[in-house]
Amino acid sequence: MLPTITWLLSREQLRLSVVSDAGEHPHHSNLLTAPISWVHSSDLNDPTPFLSSGNVLLTDGAQFGFDEAAERYNYDAYVGRLVDAEIVGLGFATHFLHQGMPPGLAEACARAGLPLIDVPDRVPFIAVIREVADQIAAERSRRMEWSISAHKAISRAALKPTGLRSTLVELERQLSCWVGLFDATGAPLLVPSQQPSTDRFAAPVRDEVARVLRKGRRSSTSLTLESGQVTIQTFGQSGQLRGALALGRGVLLDRAENELVTSVIALATLALEQNRELDTTRGQLRSALLELMLAGNVPIARATARDVWGALPQEPLSVIAIARQVRSHYVLDALESLALDRDGRVFFAERDDTIVVVVGQGSERQQIAQLVADHGLAAGSAAADYPGLGGALAQASHALHAGAGRPGLTDFADIAGTGMLGVLHAAGAEQVAHRVLTPLVTFDAEHSTTLVDTLRSWLAHDCSWGSTAAQLGIHRHTVRARIDQAAGILNLDLETFEGRLEVWAALRMLE
Repeated sequence: MLPTITWLLSREQLRLSVVSDAGEHPHHSNLLTAPISWVHSSDLNDPTPFLSSGNVLLTDGAQFGFDEAAERYNYDAYVGRLVDAEIVGLGFATHFLHQGMPPGLAEACARAGLPLIDVPDRVPFIAVIREVADQIAAERSRRMEWSISAHKAISRAALKPTGLRSTLVELERQLSCWVGLFDATGAPLLVPSQQPSTDRFAAPVRDEVARVLRKGRRSSTSLTLESGQVTIQTFGQSGQLRGALALGRGVLLDRAENELVTSVIALATLALEQNRELDTTRGQLRSALLELMLAGNVPIARATARDVWGALPQEPLSVIAIARQVRSHYVLDALESLALDRDGRVFFAERDDTIVVVVGQGSERQQIAQLVADHGLAAGSAAADYPGLGGALAQASHALHAGAGRPGLTDFADIAGTGMLGVLHAAGAEQVAHRVLTPLVTFDAEHSTTLVDTLRSWLAHDCSWGSTAAQLGIHRHTVRARIDQAAGILNLDLETFEGRLEVWAALRMLE
């Protein structure tokens, strides 16, 4: 640790003490624990040109004069100059030139909240200076050793198969903080095994990440949450940013810690760039394995996957079809990280215009649902086993299209539970129904007829002429004439089951 006044007071050989009257000031305790950057000694009336923030000043009081001159000295102005120089404490050599502590000096320090240290007789200033210098040197040496060790740990993590994920987890361990990784769109990337944190993807952090990414250039910024300071740094090249790294903990990073973060950002940028280059090969292999599974050759696909990624997910399965977007490679990055971490419990591949994910029906499915939500994607899912994988994928694709491109995960079971009409409704069949019936609706409006109502009643009465006529209060021949007229306008044969079903479904869709 860096030396502080509290630490100095603990050095028994120095026999230092603080004048207690100054403790009443609200800033006094903060200065007692503030790091000391150096210790100077001076008897100048204005030593501030030679001082810097964080210094402790030692003085023998020669500048105050003696007897009546010392009593008339403007101690408030002297102490004010020291406070403006942002020193953390003033040490006075009692019983050297003066016999005791000048009352005016103690009172001025108490009013300003500046810790006043009593340096007793026979304690030379050089002893205090050397004690602080040795502690600063020891702290620098310790931080250098920590920095070397931390960089080695980060390098070892980067060499693991889960390089990017392992690197971020190791960074959290080294800095005792949380780390959030975001892609170039500002969407959070899930990194399993990280320390739990509600702030990692909190709204203020995501908003600030989106703001700095919109600028399109390398930058670093910070914001303050209730839990502490958050540092956000973009990575990649200006104009081609790859994402951002958010790091939060209660205190600011020191120089060594900032250097470690800079190294991690460089590694993250390299890892993502390497992933881009390997995407094509890995993607083709995954797609080939998916086609093998859909064709029923699961043992071959399982053996290949085990050698490359690990075992395939265990049944019962969920098949999830995710609509591909322009920036789907960010989603693929997140899936890659998740698949590696889950050791084969997550499998994904690109197929036509969708990303197909195969997972068990446990926590992995929930993680995919969260990923879909975080990226604002549209997706459909269905339950499956390996023999029925092809049919389940068709169901998941239907659920995807039934969602009409709305963000979120639509499950086929929810659609199927509403029956065929529910499926048609989810697929947006109202637009088709409107187009089918528009000629008849237009005819009724232009000729003040009731062909639509007659058709609806006729179908409701199982196409019975007599029941329809009784319900409408007209002759059965009139009903037949209206139905024949409607059939001609719609260009449908209402004597057949298919024609009647077409009109019935259209009417139900518009109800």
